[in-house]
Amino acid sequence: MAIFDVDGTIFRSSLIIELVEIMIERGYFPKEAEKLYKKKEELWRNRKGSYEDYINALVVSFVTHIKGVSFSDFNAMVKVVTENHKHRVYRYTRDLIQDLKKKKYFLLAISQSPKGILDDFCKYYGFDKVYGRFYELGPSDRFTGKVVDEHLISNKANIVKRAIKKEGLTLDGSVGVGDTDGDISFLELVGTPICFNPNSALYRHAKRNGWKVVVERKDVIYEL
Repeated sequence: MAIFDVDGTIFRSSLIIELVEIMIERGYFPKEAEKLYKKKEELWRNRKGSYEDYINALVVSFVTHIKGVSFSDFNAMVKVVTENHKHRVYRYTRDLIQDLKKKKYFLLAISQSPKGILDDFCKYYGFDKVYGRFYELGPSDRFTGKVVDEHLISNKANIVKRAIKKEGLTLDGSVGVGDTDGDISFLELVGTPICFNPNSALYRHAKRNGWKVVVERKDVIYEL
């Protein structure tokens, strides 16, 4: 089996960023939704704040404003994001996915993005199983704003163990690819952990443990 984080590892941004922005652009979220994360985004872009703070603020905006949105409207925006951005991926992980598919690996994606958009995006790249945040639907198929079983998706190692049991998989010869310290829990389980464009915490952990570190910058791919 091969396990991939998605945002920042395969996709050269974050799917939830694109989803929130299209929801605001098309009027499903109010313009004021930007206020919850724009300052954090500016701080990050000016290298005065962290990417994690920016994404966490954006997730708060999504959770706050998805309440009351119909599943059909959400799904329509998912299709727009996937169609517009499905090719915005890193060459290294794109080619690795293709190579592992040829070798008959079971491809598993684990991400904190909404499962609805992960399903659509990962289907294009041939993933066999996808785990993401599952948002509750209430009456008339409208989102309640609640995350179902959030404790499960927060621990990626537990998700991997669950998938192994449900799908009859094995970690023998397994590969894992992640980009932040949030991926350490599942990278520790696999036979070949790959830290791709890692943040500083994951990089330090990788160097201590002799893990493979790969960086893709512009048109150059190299190992550290």
